Amino acid sequence: MADKLETNQRNKARARAFWDALDATGPEAAAQVCASHLAPDLTWDGPAPLRRQVGPEALAEAFWQPLKRAIPDLRRQTHMLFGGASSGRVDGGPDGGMWVCGTGYLTGTPVGTFLGIPPTGRPVRIRWGEFLRIEDEAMVGAQLIVDFIDWFDQIGLPVLPPPRGAAHVWPAPTGFDGVLLHDQDSAETAASLQLGRDLLYGGLNRFDESDVTSIGMARFFHPNVKWYGPGGIGACLSLEEFQALHQRPWLTAYPDRKVQDLASLFAEGRLVGASGVVGVIGTHQGPYLDQPATGKTIEFSGLDFWLRSGDRFTENWVFVDMIDIFAQFGTDLFARMRAQAGARGMAA
Repeated sequence: MADKLETNQRNKARARAFWDALDATGPEAAAQVCASHLAPDLTWDGPAPLRRQVGPEALAEAFWQPLKRAIPDLRRQTHMLFGGASSGRVDGGPDGGMWVCGTGYLTGTPVGTFLGIPPTGRPVRIRWGEFLRIEDEAMVGAQLIVDFIDWFDQIGLPVLPPPRGAAHVWPAPTGFDGVLLHDQDSAETAASLQLGRDLLYGGLNRFDESDVTSIGMARFFHPNVKWYGPGGIGACLSLEEFQALHQRPWLTAYPDRKVQDLASLFAEGRLVGASGVVGVIGTHQGPYLDQPATGKTIEFSGLDFWLRSGDRFTENWVFVDMIDIFAQFGTDLFARMRAQAGARGMAA
């Protein structure tokens, strides 16, 4: 246990050093920073349409260089940083290695295009979440999601109907410092991890496809839970709102969805994180937002961060790759954005 605690502290310092180095450099040096901090055979799973990149150079060329050219004053706000040993298998089998995760905002004023997203001359706050797998003191794997749907909304190019929940609500943890720079109490960590496992595999996977109460969310979420969903879904500011505004529409669309073996599930103190490029699989059997049922099997890429207070979670930050989900429906949300930009005469 002591070895893993010490390793976790080194891993968090390593992740923080990587992010700090990226933040301090311009686009020209991004490849050098990535090469200095990441394993040569890094596998990076990014949001659609970027998807998988292999190696530091490919990551820099696909993401960090063009993003920094588009937003020269890009700055990172980190709302949470923590890590731990993963236990992401449904059956509780062998652990999934050591991980570090973080989330917050990337802020700045775009002056150029990124993936065809036009600049408007107005500052943006781009929500980010990243999970890093670290083996033998090398960052060998990563999953990162940025909330493109919300970015589109901020510049006046919405590609989905207005969210049922509250838009643009993703604060840092309430009354709690989510950047964990020191060792946390091991009993708290164990309690948090158990609650996370119980929620994912003992709650969500018990849905009987007819009654949302079969999940028993009240066992896991406080009545006043704050659930911060992605652009297109929005935030739900109570358990009642969560069930009415998100969970019921989601389960109508994907009644047979199941949480799979996750790439990572770990806790540190009162915080829990989980990630998976194919974290959930379900069949699109009902309407969702403006998309009628397709009957297709959908793979969901997502990231979750939870804060536990006592015996239940009081906050949950959720990333879902909505661009990828709609691409599986057969709908290109980036094309919708570009069409709107063209119709409005916005430079792309």
